[in-house]
Amino acid sequence: MNANGARLEGVTRELRSHWAQTRAYWRDAKADEFEKKYMEELFNSVEKTVNTIDQLDKLIGKIKKDCE
Repeated sequence: MNANGARLEGVTRELRSHWAQTRAYWRDAKADEFEKKYMEELFNSVEKTVNTIDQLDKLIGKIKKDCE
């Protein structure tokens, strides 16, 4: 499961990079609005999700160890 979290982090880093490139050209109020409404929320949600995946991975590892 941890591989999925790492993959999610990787594609989010790539998206963040593409967004930064887009922002270099798109510099108006609508860009600011889009960033606040969608991009910031997405990046925050991904961070929370990756943390949850990490916690679940640890829990599953503990359960496996306890069952052995």
